[in-house]
Amino acid sequence: MIAIALAAALAAASPISADHIKADVRVLSSDAFGGRGPGEAGEAKTIDYLAKQFAAAGLQPGGENGGWYQDVPLVRLDRVPGATIMLDAKGSARSLVLGRDVALSLRNAGATTVTAAPLVFAGFGIVDRAKGWDAYAGVDMTGKIAVVLANDPDFEGGRDLGFEGRRMVYAGRVGAKLEAAAKAGAIGALVIHEDAAASYPFSQVGSGDALPAFAFAPLSPSPFKFSGWLTRDVAVDLLRRHGLMLDELKTRSRDPGFRAFALDGSTVSVGGTLTATPVVSHNVIAKLPGASRPTEVVLYGAHWDANGMNGPDATGDTIRNGAVDNATGTAEVLEIARAFAHGARPARTVVFAAWTAEEKGLLGSDYYAGHPLYPLATTALMINLDPHVVLPAARDIELIGGGRTPVEADVRRIAAAQGLRVDDEPAVEAGWYFRSDQYSFAKRGVPAITFRAGRDLVDGGLAAGVPIVADYNARRYHQPSDEFDPKWTFAGTAQEASVAFALGTEVANSAAWPGWNPGGEYAPLRAVSASERALK
Repeated sequence: MIAIALAAALAAASPISADHIKADVRVLSSDAFGGRGPGEAGEAKTIDYLAKQFAAAGLQPGGENGGWYQDVPLVRLDRVPGATIMLDAKGSARSLVLGRDVALSLRNAGATTVTAAPLVFAGFGIVDRAKGWDAYAGVDMTGKIAVVLANDPDFEGGRDLGFEGRRMVYAGRVGAKLEAAAKAGAIGALVIHEDAAASYPFSQVGSGDALPAFAFAPLSPSPFKFSGWLTRDVAVDLLRRHGLMLDELKTRSRDPGFRAFALDGSTVSVGGTLTATPVVSHNVIAKLPGASRPTEVVLYGAHWDANGMNGPDATGDTIRNGAVDNATGTAEVLEIARAFAHGARPARTVVFAAWTAEEKGLLGSDYYAGHPLYPLATTALMINLDPHVVLPAARDIELIGGGRTPVEADVRRIAAAQGLRVDDEPAVEAGWYFRSDQYSFAKRGVPAITFRAGRDLVDGGLAAGVPIVADYNARRYHQPSDEFDPKWTFAGTAQEASVAFALGTEVANSAAWPGWNPGGEYAPLRAVSASERALK
């Protein structure tokens, strides 16, 4: 009872209102917004709502040409019904069922045809020559398809092979594997799906198999024609026909000397068509000009998009409402903006961004970071809000991708002042740091941090919080069932936003420049622009 009373008292003292966040989530995740798909009818309603909320809070337009928006030129790629993928495993041919056996992503507009392309098993598909790893060294991949394992060599390895133990490194991300396979000359790649290694069930990618893809415009043809997720059962059967066992191959693949080898006699054929539609989507940008150092910026961000009108699920629901992911984070940014606008004007300018197309590959934030409206060199810190679950009041918050920046110590201190401890994310193997918009800035050297409400609940502890997270991951994440629940209190969400507000307030009123830990991969990128900050 003491803990519950303390949590209530701290919440009452915060300028962040759980009720305001709840009200915004209720609107943004309603069916009227159509799942907030970029380029769909829901986008216009979404960005108009966000701009009006920023204006009502007293913020100024921070976008292009004195407006609220930044144009993001994209191409929407829709797969025409009738796509096929055929696996011939040493003379035993079968047509794989899309969404059940495989999730297929075509890469080029128009028709794609791949006929009997040879399969090559490439282990973890890692190419990191600085660490002495190159799965494709000396292997001719021209016209071939790479079959790769999910995650990185340290995952399930029981020891550190130079890939940060169980914490996934970027090279373990699916996108990095596909890029490595393409550079090696492959025309396609299939990733073997295992729930633990991927950090989500196959049902997530299977149910999203036919969702539209997006890319930056203009779209250029690629010799890399397709990628996909292959279910474990299909992969095990394929390997068995070659006298191979998946677990034994994992062990072999953890040797830096491992090289890709042909699965002789096994091929894949693919046929399908993508229609390409140019789309101009939008980031929504608001600002509160700094009182004394307005050219220096603290940046808050969250992605406004979900997966739109792209169902149906088994119940016939066609709207992927994205109540948690990420109407909740977007509502947090709105509420933090209100808190800043109603308080004392900070020294530095505070910018609030709602990004488009995060679900399609961090496209909105990546476009901004490549075409910044406020210089990255003088952006002191990027704080990203992409909560994973709506939770009741907790005793903790979870730090994503810790060990990178001294700002983490400030987060711990601020959280402690609010009665919260900071725990490292429990599923470090999921690679969350690379999976949301903070990465668009980190990879360009801007200090970037993200955290989320913890699952050690004030009422019930981990025994109550862990099942809520597990249920969301298994049944709602990226599904039409990610819908608003009027029973949600948003108490944990408000805790997360309160820490984010206090952190940003400190940095916005500081003359110091956050940085990266010495020796970290992003520190040299930040050092390149040091002279621009020295002039301030």
